[in-house]
Amino acid sequence: MFKHNAQVLYHSSIKIDDIFIDPYKITGEYKAKYIFITHAHYDHYSVEDIKKIVTAQTIFVAPSDVAKDLKKNFKNEIIVMHPEQKVTIGELSVYAFPSYNVNKNFHKKEFGWLGYLIEYKGIKYAILGDCDENEDNRKIKCDVLIIPIGGTYTMNGKEAANLTKIINPKLVILDHYNAIVGTKENEKEFKDALNGKFYYEIFL
Repeated sequence: MFKHNAQVLYHSSIKIDDIFIDPYKITGEYKAKYIFITHAHYDHYSVEDIKKIVTAQTIFVAPSDVAKDLKKNFKNEIIVMHPEQKVTIGELSVYAFPSYNVNKNFHKKEFGWLGYLIEYKGIKYAILGDCDENEDNRKIKCDVLIIPIGGTYTMNGKEAANLTKIINPKLVILDHYNAIVGTKENEKEFKDALNGKFYYEIFL
């Protein structure tokens, strides 16, 4: 079993120790050192939930449109990232890549929304954001892949399994289903299409 520190709290709300990505429907007593936002939709950028975990020292990482709104609500350090940008933030190495649909209009490439490849404690975590399989995420190399499977706004289970095979991670974690959109059927679809070729973890 591959050891890591990632978990999906709800929908696409992800926690890696004190690193949070798209915090939403937060119920635990947490304090965030870093908060990453992939894009501006309410189930990924929730000011209400950010306020539950933010401290004066929390550092935000976000695409430009979200960063503008963050500045209206918080006095924290905000790092604006753009697609294909690399930065070092404290102990983190971060690469932002475009996150978008190819056959839907919910997440267009021109919006500049992001997925993140975060290297932390020697492990590379890829958080794809809301997307379909596309020419940009097919290039990602990671240890832990966190991938949406719910369909409608993102790829479905079968499509996610195909992308997993291309990326070839050590571990895959499923998100963006069994809450706002998607069901356990998407999970079954993913597992059937994966055909036992990768180790995966289920949190939802």
